[in-house]
Amino acid sequence: MALSIQQLAASLAPVRAGLDLSSIVQSAITIQQIPAPTFAEKQRAEFIRDSFVRLGLQDVELDDVYNVYGRWPGTDPDRPAVLVSAHTDTVFPQDADLAVRHEGEQVCGPGIGDNSLGVAGLLTLLKALHTHDLHPTADLWLAANSREEGLGDLGGIRAIWQKLGPRLGAAVIIEGMALGRIYHAGIAVRRRRIVCQSPGGHSWLHFGRPSAIHGLIELGAQIIGIRPPEQPRTTYNIGLIEGGHSVNSLATSAALYLDLRSETPDGLAALEQQVYRMIEALNRPGYEYTSTIVGDRPAGSISTEHPLVQMAAAAMDVIGYKPTYETGSTDANVLLANGLPTVTVGVTHGSNAHRLDEYVETGPVVDGVWHIILLALAAAGWKSGQD
Repeated sequence: MALSIQQLAASLAPVRAGLDLSSIVQSAITIQQIPAPTFAEKQRAEFIRDSFVRLGLQDVELDDVYNVYGRWPGTDPDRPAVLVSAHTDTVFPQDADLAVRHEGEQVCGPGIGDNSLGVAGLLTLLKALHTHDLHPTADLWLAANSREEGLGDLGGIRAIWQKLGPRLGAAVIIEGMALGRIYHAGIAVRRRRIVCQSPGGHSWLHFGRPSAIHGLIELGAQIIGIRPPEQPRTTYNIGLIEGGHSVNSLATSAALYLDLRSETPDGLAALEQQVYRMIEALNRPGYEYTSTIVGDRPAGSISTEHPLVQMAAAAMDVIGYKPTYETGSTDANVLLANGLPTVTVGVTHGSNAHRLDEYVETGPVVDGVWHIILLALAAAGWKSGQD
């Protein structure tokens, strides 16, 4: 019969005893030192593929969008499998300075928590399965997926869903800096590239004529004046601006990238309508605006009472944490939107994600990885009598 999480933890005490903090942290640093901008994850993916093979994962594959995945066999191949995944890509460019420094119980470096430590947690799970020859009832599919960040539009996890979806019964997504949180709902996200075009000209000779940059700034000023509702929580961000060709030219083209988010699809639609109305009002002789979708993350959720969420909470209780239930935007969005029960959990605490001074706290790392191991095995149906 199935064990409770507490019984599972007791029966696998040697696994917990074998988790080594320095090894996990060094694994995260090794991964972090391999550049992996979105769409350019190949080198990091090859490293993970080799690690998967070395640690005995079966059916290992690196696909054409740089996902790496493989199967750890369960005892009942007919039971729906469990996917455990962590994204490999970062927001930093190929030539970013990836230097790491240690400050007490913190490790600082770009991408160390988002998501090198998450990938290290995935590899540590596999190492535990391999070292202790642990085989739950269901197959475990382990994946290091691409294209989670920026304009990747969750392309990696979408490809994994297309490949593995019919085999799966549940999924666990690992993020490096979300320990103590259980994400059970994916918020609706839409990303748009808005372009303003105008005839352009010389800054002195044609002063007063339309400039695409001026028109774009005018739109941007209106957008940042929006006051979205607190319920449902709804946000926006202008994350990128580009355009123009010299300081003394009236620009012929300029563009911004707009990130829109809401806890509900209706909230997102209402925010988009506000932006549409602004664009329509600004379209006039000399200014032409166009808007294109460049990212669309679907919404989805499961109840906090769902068995998978309750497993995650029970495993958190084992490590002495009281969970908080969260909504957010992760790879889980795609899986939840397709009806697959999915939770996102973390390895440790940290801060300054997407900044060069990003850091993680090392103290909770072993507990965070232990939580992931317990959750993965429980979701895959660990039974009494196994050791």
